Amino acid sequence: MRDCCNKNHYDTGPAPYVDNIKHMAIHNNNFRSAIWTGCNLQMTLMSIPVCEDIGPEMHEDTDQFIKVEQGFAMAMFGNCKCHLDRSQRLCENDAIFVPAGTWHNIINTGNTPLKLSSIYAPPNHPHGTIHITKEDAEYSEY
Repeated sequence: MRDCCNKNHYDTGPAPYVDNIKHMAIHNNNFRSAIWTGCNLQMTLMSIPVCEDIGPEMHEDTDQFIKVEQGFAMAMFGNCKCHLDRSQRLCENDAIFVPAGTWHNIINTGNTPLKLSSIYAPPNHPHGTIHITKEDAEYSEY
């Protein structure tokens, strides 16, 4: 098993790969780490600090599956960035399916870091993406 908790993490895709996603997610301390990027989908892990969020986002041409591996959260959805009018409480093992074009945000409502795994189809981030903090992720978008 790889240690995805440090800067030396690497993306193993598109080669076949087997690992324990829950274990990897719980031990991931980066805001976002791409662990596998293929031609048609991508797996990332996320660690969201207490009282923090992913930030409102929308993937125009990408469907997303998000699974809570550890922690508690609130998922927000809507048709525009400023109007996320649907919400759903989440706990460990809950999953969210986010269709392309849907604005969404995930907020950590627990008292420990929120650990998530996420699948994008098609991939949404460059192969090997690592964002240590949310600020790193926001900066890399420009």
